[in-house]
Amino acid sequence: MMIEIPKDVQVEVKGDTVIVSGKLEKLQRSFKSLGVKLEIKGNQLEIGGGEGGKVLEGTIEAHVKNMFKGVTEGFSHKLQAVHSHFPMSVEVKGDKVLIKNFIGEKKPRSADIVGKTKVEAKGVDIFVSGPDKDAVGQTCANISLATVIKQKDSRVFQDGVYMVE
Repeated sequence: MMIEIPKDVQVEVKGDTVIVSGKLEKLQRSFKSLGVKLEIKGNQLEIGGGEGGKVLEGTIEAHVKNMFKGVTEGFSHKLQAVHSHFPMSVEVKGDKVLIKNFIGEKKPRSADIVGKTKVEAKGVDIFVSGPDKDAVGQTCANISLATVIKQKDSRVFQDGVYMVE
């Protein structure tokens, strides 16, 4: 399988690792455990071999294309803090997102920021962006999961942080 390399992206292959660099960032991903052969031929990246056949090639193609988009455009999501009982506030400190006064709790809940992801909190809106699709998605999931309410009726207690865009 051949993947066309965009003009504004540089790709380097070192063994089982693909290094993609563009105007925003430089990303690398290892496909070591998949046992595939990666090779650059002209302005295309060739994916071959591997035990998974076409399915595995399609998976690697999707990851590489996400890397291309990440280094040129980036990925972003918008989350919103929703409260009906106690007003909560969201704050970013270092590599953590702190959710304060969630359902009246005295101790703030925290969520990890993964990789080179940037998080910005403005009131009830939380903006998450970065070049790595997996890291941005995992950071959004960490923030949402930090506000899961357990052992209470979810029809009544709908407070939390939810993805809106």
